[in-house]
Amino acid sequence: MPLFPNTPVEKMTEPYHRRWWALLVLCLSLLIVVMANTSLIVAAPDMTRDLGLSSSDLQWVIDGYTVPYAALMLVLGAIGDKYSRRGALVLGLLIFAGGAVMGGLVDETNLVITARAVMGVGAAVVMPATLSLLVAIFPRAERAKAITAWSATSGLAIAAGPLSAGWLLENHAWGSTFLMNVPIAVLGVVGALLLVPPSKAEGMGRIDYVGGLLSIVSVGSLVYATIEGPHFGWGVGPVTAAVVAGVGLLAFVAWELKHPNPMLNVRKFTERPFTGSMMAVLFFFFGTFGSIYYSTQFLQFVLGYDALETGIRLLPLAGAVFIGAAVTGKLAPKLGVKLVVGTGMVIGTVGVFLLTRIESGSTYTDFLAPLLLLGFAIGLSLSPATDTIMGSFPEDELGVGGGANDTALELGASLGIAILGSLLATSYKDKLTDLVGGHLPAAAMDTAKDSVGGGIAVAEQVAKNPQGGAEQAQTLLGAVHESFAHAIAHTSLIGGIIMAAGTLIVIAVLPGRERGAKEVEQTVEEQVETVNA
Repeated sequence: MPLFPNTPVEKMTEPYHRRWWALLVLCLSLLIVVMANTSLIVAAPDMTRDLGLSSSDLQWVIDGYTVPYAALMLVLGAIGDKYSRRGALVLGLLIFAGGAVMGGLVDETNLVITARAVMGVGAAVVMPATLSLLVAIFPRAERAKAITAWSATSGLAIAAGPLSAGWLLENHAWGSTFLMNVPIAVLGVVGALLLVPPSKAEGMGRIDYVGGLLSIVSVGSLVYATIEGPHFGWGVGPVTAAVVAGVGLLAFVAWELKHPNPMLNVRKFTERPFTGSMMAVLFFFFGTFGSIYYSTQFLQFVLGYDALETGIRLLPLAGAVFIGAAVTGKLAPKLGVKLVVGTGMVIGTVGVFLLTRIESGSTYTDFLAPLLLLGFAIGLSLSPATDTIMGSFPEDELGVGGGANDTALELGASLGIAILGSLLATSYKDKLTDLVGGHLPAAAMDTAKDSVGGGIAVAEQVAKNPQGGAEQAQTLLGAVHESFAHAIAHTSLIGGIIMAAGTLIVIAVLPGRERGAKEVEQTVEEQVETVNA
C-alpha cells in the first residue's frame, strides 16, 4: 500500500478504500474556510479598537474576504477540474495560510484588508475542490451520507469560529484569530497528500475563459454593490458596480448559450431540481448569516458577554445542525427533496421571525430557540439541496458544480449580512435619534448613531464627564440598548418576510418526488449521451 495515493480516482476499479479518511481532510479544509468569516464576528470589537477602524473600514475587513471568494469559485472550480482537484485543494490551502500569516502579523488597516482578500482567493480554490473531490471519490450509494457530513461541517464552522476566536482572545491579540488557521491549513495539506487521491476531469475541453471572466466581473460587482450601497449610500461606485453586474450577467448568459463548451451551462436553470436547490442554499445562508451577524452583537454589546462567552452560546446552533443532518439522512430518501428542503425552510423562517420578540430586556434565552431552529433547518435541508445540485453535473464538471453551489452559499451569506446589516443600522440610527436627539453634542450623536459599539463608547465618555455623570450615562446606555433591540426586531421582521417569500418560491420551483426523479434521470441520460457523442 503506497504512502501517497497516486492512482487517479477515474482509473480505480473499485471505491477508494480510504475515502472516509479523505472525507475528514475535505471537511477539515472546509471548516477553516467558513470559520474565517464567522471568527471575525467576535474579533471585530478588538480590531476596531486597536486599528481605529471606521464603520467602512470594518465592513471591508470583513468583506475583503467575501468579494474574491464569491467571484472566483466558478472559474477556479473549472480549473481544478481540468488540471488537478487535489492539486487545487493543496494550492488553495497554501494561499489561504499565506494570507492568514500576513493578517496575523500586520497592524495597518489596508494590509489587513489585503490579507483577507488573499485568504478569500485561497478559499475560492479550496471550497469547490472539497465538494468536487467528495463527489468524485464516493460512489453514488454513499454520496448522500458524505455530503451530509460536508454540510454539517458548514454548520459546525458557524459556531466553531466564534468559539475558537473567543478562546484565543482571552489571552491573545486579534492577530491570533488569523494565525489559528495556519496549523489547520498545514494539517489539511499533509492530509490531502497522504489520504486524498488525485482526480481530474477526463476528456474536458478548453476552459471557457471568456465566460469565466464575465462571471468574475458579474458576481464581483454584484457583491461589491450589495456591500457598499446599503451601508454607505448609493453613490457613483455602488451604482456603477450594480450596472456592471447587470450588464455582465446578461453578457454572461448570452455568451454561455452560444458557446460549445460553456463555463456554466445556464440551461440548467430550466431544470427545476437544480434551480430550486440553488435558491434554497442562497436563502438559507441569507437568513442564517444575517441573523447571527446581529445576534452576536446583541450578546456582546447589550448583554455584555465577552468573545469566548459569545462563542459558547452559539454552540447550540452547531448541535442542532448535527441533529438536523442525522434526521435528513433518514428522511430525505423516503420523503424526497421537496418536502425535506421545504420543511427546513419553513423552520428556518420561523427561527428568524422569533427574533422579532427581542427587546431591551431580552436575555440569552430569547436567542436560544431561534438559534436551535436555524441550526436544525440547515442540517435538515442543506445536504439534500447540495446533493441535488451536484447530481445535476457530469463527472467532468464537478468543480463547476461545486463552484455553483458554493457561489449560491457565499452570495446568500453576503446578501444577508449586507442587506440585513444595513436595515439594522438604519433602524438603530432612527430609533436612537428619536430617543436622544438634541440631548447630545452633534459629534457625540454622530458617533453614537454609527453603531451600538459607538453608542456604548459615548455613554462611557458621558459617565466620565463632570457635566454628564452616571445618571445621564445610564439613560443614554438604556436608549442605545433599546434602539438596538428595536433594530433587531424590525430587521428580523423584514428578514423573515424575505425568507418566507423565498420559501414559497423554492416550494413552487422544486418538483415533487416522482417528477424530480424523472427530471434527474433525464438529465443523467442527456449527460451520458453528450459524453458518448
